[in-house]
Amino acid sequence: MKIRIGFLRGGRLSDSSALPAGKGNLRVPFSWLLVMPFAIQVFGAVGLVGYLSYKNGQRAINDLAQQLEEEISLRVDQYLNSYLALPPHLNELNLDAIEQGLLDPRDIESAGRYFWKQSQVFEQLSYIGYALADQSGAGAGAGAGAGRWFEGQDIVITQHPARQSDDYTYAADEQGNKTALVHSTEYDAVNDDWYVQTAAAGKPIWSEVYVAEGFDDYIAVSANAPMYDDERKLLGILSIDLLLADISKVLKQIDVSENGQVFIMERDGRLIAGSGRQSIISAQADEPDRFSISNSPDPLLRSLGQSLQQQFGSLEAIPDQQTLEMFFEGQQQLVSLQSWRDDYGLDWIIVVSVPESDFTAQIRANNRTTVLLCLLALAVATTSGVFTSRWVSRPILRMGQASRAIASGNLEQSVKSSSVRELDILAGSFNQMAEKLRSSFSLLEQSNTELEHRVEVRTQDLQQALDELNWAQSQMVQSEKMSALGKMVAGIAHEINNPVNFIHGNLDYVQQYTEDLLHLIQLYQQHFPQPPDAIKAEQDRLNIEFLMEDLSKVLASMNVGTERIQEIVLSLRNFSRLDESDLKAVDLHQGIDSTLLILQHRLKATSARPEIVVIKEYAVLPLADCYAGPLNQVFMNILVNAIDALEERDKDRSDEEANENPSTITIRTVVVGDFVKIVIVDNGAGMALAVQQKIFDPFYTTKPVGEGTGMGLSISYQIITQKHQGKLSCFSAVGEGTTFVIEIPIHPL
Repeated sequence: MKIRIGFLRGGRLSDSSALPAGKGNLRVPFSWLLVMPFAIQVFGAVGLVGYLSYKNGQRAINDLAQQLEEEISLRVDQYLNSYLALPPHLNELNLDAIEQGLLDPRDIESAGRYFWKQSQVFEQLSYIGYALADQSGAGAGAGAGAGRWFEGQDIVITQHPARQSDDYTYAADEQGNKTALVHSTEYDAVNDDWYVQTAAAGKPIWSEVYVAEGFDDYIAVSANAPMYDDERKLLGILSIDLLLADISKVLKQIDVSENGQVFIMERDGRLIAGSGRQSIISAQADEPDRFSISNSPDPLLRSLGQSLQQQFGSLEAIPDQQTLEMFFEGQQQLVSLQSWRDDYGLDWIIVVSVPESDFTAQIRANNRTTVLLCLLALAVATTSGVFTSRWVSRPILRMGQASRAIASGNLEQSVKSSSVRELDILAGSFNQMAEKLRSSFSLLEQSNTELEHRVEVRTQDLQQALDELNWAQSQMVQSEKMSALGKMVAGIAHEINNPVNFIHGNLDYVQQYTEDLLHLIQLYQQHFPQPPDAIKAEQDRLNIEFLMEDLSKVLASMNVGTERIQEIVLSLRNFSRLDESDLKAVDLHQGIDSTLLILQHRLKATSARPEIVVIKEYAVLPLADCYAGPLNQVFMNILVNAIDALEERDKDRSDEEANENPSTITIRTVVVGDFVKIVIVDNGAGMALAVQQKIFDPFYTTKPVGEGTGMGLSISYQIITQKHQGKLSCFSAVGEGTTFVIEIPIHPL
């Protein structure tokens, strides 16, 4: 602020330059200069961050949705490759059996038993059989087969004797021998579509998809293969009917998203399978038939069919891989189309549809939060700026008023002191200036120059002090945030433990109180065996005898449940040992048992395999100085690999083999000199020498893509050898299981 001082005339001051500014000069209030920059900066920063956050979130959602659809399409593609490969492969095996003389198609008795055994093994096949041509010498249409299609029977055998027009269906015993005729019907297989089309093709092909006979809710497809003699004459046609209902079951198990769907259709739009609740088979017609995507009862599929028709003109024109967007009920749908074909004529399309809203809900919530934070920050910045500007500008305004009074000739002016140190010094200087002005006008110009210099210096000091204040305030806010976060995390951990301990501690009292009340009821029943009708009716309604018997069981199960929760919490704490980052004396058996408890769900029997038995052969071990958390991680990695190996082996074993040689994991501990030796043995399939030599290499894994990183054993080896100065060894042979040996010093140097 610069003050112009005029000359003293007649006892008053006159300004040599007029104080009022010209009309063209723009005047901005000082408070605005303090408030507006900070408000604009805060609003701009928060708005920019919110916009970038929204764009990045939108981009991430699109990438995530695309990756999800690609992953689902890949999984469905892999499943179809596996599921639909069985019938053609089985036809090849049967052709080889015929060529090698293991199966004589002219002997329909032995052929029926042969196919009955195959039907026993492959439950997804509804029929396996053949039909002979005239060239076989057995008569047109002769054949045999077996399968599951006759209601009330498990597996039946069908025979078509030579030179006869009827098919005969027989029940079978447990060895595959015919027991009784259950059905007969006239049938000419040689003139049926599946036979004619396969004979014309001259190679293995699939039939058209059809509603399975005897399974009106299921659809099926037939894999057919011609049989030729040495002179390339047609002997007959092998045929296998495959039920496609399992495909829908697998699609329903795929976790697409909350409202996402995946389905499969043919090139003409007729549905094969889907993850939705609507059936793909229409029962309204005279004969059951499949829905098309255009007339499906599912409105989403109908809408998608219309979109595909509009975009491609015809479903036949859909490319092998395509992604598109469509709107359904006001919501955008992300759709992925992926073709699937095989070598035998199937040409299907895998469709994955995911609503964008399944991914954008969090983005919208973040946008609302960002807007609220922006408005809050703007309000806080504006309010604090207004108060700060008033606090700072008020003393300056008083000083300006005094200056204008002095310029007008009123020298009896003084400025009040301020709570701001710099402004207080400025006020004192201003008062000294006015005093000197009154005492000596000769020093007026010098005093004015000194005042200008002091104002400039103090203004710079004030700006510096304000910057330091803002920095200290931001540091204090950050510290408070971190402190509040720490208290919140500690409080949550405390609140989780308290309810479990409270419930478990009060169950004994509840048990005692319950027993007392039940005893009281029994006394009432003994002394008042004939209660009033109202009480007896209520007893009958409540089933008091069952209630008295079951209540103790319920309380006992609750007690077991709380004890189980406490055991799991204790095991998790023992396993993680986050509070033990230093070398400490540890009970190794406790770490192994905690790891086993965490893996208990994987050791239990499943529908695919029996229970994995853990055999503990523990010796008496001293407390070993080690890093408990990393060492538990080693136990986890080795035991998980053992379980994976046993599960992989059990997939190819029958129930009889599993009972004769159950899956086991044996854990032995022993003290050898100054070392503790821990041996973990599984009776899995073992490893070849080439694999065994690489298992500790980083990123090496024998598991399929997406099921392993190849870092578990590499990290375990580093933990044992470097962190604990021990040894980690592996011994294995194909068919003889795998043994891991951990050796760590009891007291490392």
